[in-house]
Amino acid sequence: MELVASGLRFPEGPIAMADGSVVLVEIEAGRITRVAEDGTKSVIATPGGGPNGAAIGPDGKLYICNNGGFHYINGGTDEAPFLVPHGQSDDYSGGRIERIDIGTGEVEILYKDGDFGCSLRGPNDIVFDQAGGFWFTDHGKNRPRERDVTGVFYAKADGSLLKEVIFPSENPNGIGLSPDGKRLYVAETYTCKLYVYNIGEPGEVIFDQGLLGDSGQFLYSPAGYRFFDSLAVDGDGNICVATIGECGISVISPDGELVEFVATDDPFTTNICFGGPDLRTAYITLSATGRLVKMDWPREGLKLNYP
Repeated sequence: MELVASGLRFPEGPIAMADGSVVLVEIEAGRITRVAEDGTKSVIATPGGGPNGAAIGPDGKLYICNNGGFHYINGGTDEAPFLVPHGQSDDYSGGRIERIDIGTGEVEILYKDGDFGCSLRGPNDIVFDQAGGFWFTDHGKNRPRERDVTGVFYAKADGSLLKEVIFPSENPNGIGLSPDGKRLYVAETYTCKLYVYNIGEPGEVIFDQGLLGDSGQFLYSPAGYRFFDSLAVDGDGNICVATIGECGISVISPDGELVEFVATDDPFTTNICFGGPDLRTAYITLSATGRLVKMDWPREGLKLNYP
């Protein structure tokens, strides 16, 4: 791994841009940051709360899942902080989807808790489909002796539709689409399970019959002390899931087989995205230690629908 930038405040949601920079969120700081190729950092916007998952939409703007804010504890020292999210923040500002103009930094709230009758507790990760709409997970919030029951949502980028499609789900986190756009992958954090749902029309899934009712197809779960975070899909259709605890990237085939496990050195390894001219550079957020790193990836990444 090669260090790109350090000193970030719990970075997640990396997006590899055409100019070689990486746009990401700093959840603990409540801001959106651009990291240039040489590691120089510049602030795009400071929406506050807890900006989390990020994606470029069909209009070229940045769409943010804002979880409303986590409480953090420092597991390290003041000189070498080791940030650990620890439940809902005292100044929790509510879950929402924000749209940000990258050029001006203007922030607008596209959807908020209660819109279209939907409960948004902690929107987490996001992916756009070919129709120009987006799927996102709601990870919810933990409070003393209680945890939100949440689901997976679909929305339109023009603000005209927000609906909960999958409910319930156990703290869903990573979300992604297969190369043909016909399968939706969802990773649950605390169960450390990866599910797949077949997509019908845009914003609709075809449920299987599970033990407790409508369900997706179980795809994979690892052994050991691990939790799943966000994910990205490569050009071969493998699902690359950032893995917390025994940390690294779990690469899982569309058939549910472990292709490989790429180890990292930060227990809060949270996100991966692909960039470079051939999409063979993997950018990985090492959140507890505040680093963005990159490495050569053995397979080409999947080109996202936007930009």
